[in-house]
Amino acid sequence: MGSLILCHKKKAKHPYEIVRIHKHIYTIEELCYYFCNNLYLVDYTIVNRQLCDWLEDELELYELTNELRWQLEQSASAEQFILTVLSHASIYSAAEITKIHNVLHQLKNQNEVEREKYKADNLLKSGEVASAILVYQSIVNRDWDESIGGEFYGKIYGCLGAAYGRMLLYEEAANAYEKGFHICRDPQMLKAYLYCCFRYMPQEKYVKMLSGESAYLSMDAQLKEELREAEEQKKDVHLAGNVFEQWRGDYRGEKK
Repeated sequence: MGSLILCHKKKAKHPYEIVRIHKHIYTIEELCYYFCNNLYLVDYTIVNRQLCDWLEDELELYELTNELRWQLEQSASAEQFILTVLSHASIYSAAEITKIHNVLHQLKNQNEVEREKYKADNLLKSGEVASAILVYQSIVNRDWDESIGGEFYGKIYGCLGAAYGRMLLYEEAANAYEKGFHICRDPQMLKAYLYCCFRYMPQEKYVKMLSGESAYLSMDAQLKEELREAEEQKKDVHLAGNVFEQWRGDYRGEKK
């Protein structure tokens, strides 16, 4: 049988706004939930004195606020800041906090550019596509970290292509996928590149581009077959829906 969790009684009249994802926080529990589900995004934009002021003024968490302000004065890490908030809230077990601590420790030991990629990935996952694109661009547009290897940056281009695709910017997506493919030589990235080209290029230009590369022709044939199968499945689903509606009408005596 599960145990009851006693939440903090105070709810803010004025929420704390997390500008990055346009989210409003009203309770300490909501703040903890945000921390635990966005560990890659936690940085100075929320680990700051403004949050301390809000915790004090709106939730009257004076002891926690004093501890957090002292940590900021001592230039303590964001990881320690987060763990202090989670421990004070008392909604997570010791085992859960240990697990979170291990994730934070792993992040801390990652290369800075790897942490940035994770931030961008989570922004993309949460629907903040434009913000994710800016982070991906900032990674590939500055000097590359040779200790990571080129394939990492090839994958960044792939992520950038996916982000542009989410916004239906197929030409920009194609350019990103092309750069990623030339680095990684990943067939799936080539397929994505050709699909984007197919979506934005005039037919004559697309055919001319294919004629220059045998690998392009082979992948184009595979792509068109997959698109054909997807269209057939779409028709099957639509047909099944019509049949279901007919059966349902028959069952209810709705025959016309």
